[in-house]
Amino acid sequence: MIFKSVGDHRPYPDHGYTAPRDWAQIPPEQVRLDQLVTVKTTLDLSALLAEDSTFFGDLFPHVVEWRGEKYLEDGLHRAVRTALHQRSVLHARVLRLDGAGLHAGAAARSADAAEGAASAAGPWGAGTRVAGARSAGARSAAE
Repeated sequence: MIFKSVGDHRPYPDHGYTAPRDWAQIPPEQVRLDQLVTVKTTLDLSALLAEDSTFFGDLFPHVVEWRGEKYLEDGLHRAVRTALHQRSVLHARVLRLDGAGLHAGAAARSADAAEGAASAAGPWGAGTRVAGARSAGARSAAE
């Protein structure tokens, strides 16, 4: 068997990654074909056989990891082509969603940003400045 299973829908919540630049933020990593669950049951043969199939799109398939499963969202033709070349691993961009459907990296970045804003505010609250305090830009210019 090439894939772990063949599905016909996306069981995970909408992640909001629609533009290629959204996916481009995620570095590719190796994924085994036998760990993937497809979200499509059909494959366009012309897409599989086209030499320029990745010319207008991302070079890497898109995988969504949710609740311990890896779903092949985009790039079924690339995955099948990999199997036809008798390879069991492909490079893909893996978007990891937590239980609430949020991208784990995005949730961590927003938590870090909130923590950074809280620490920058200090004990005096947001928008207040301590007398004599300079910003990092002012410090580097003065030094």
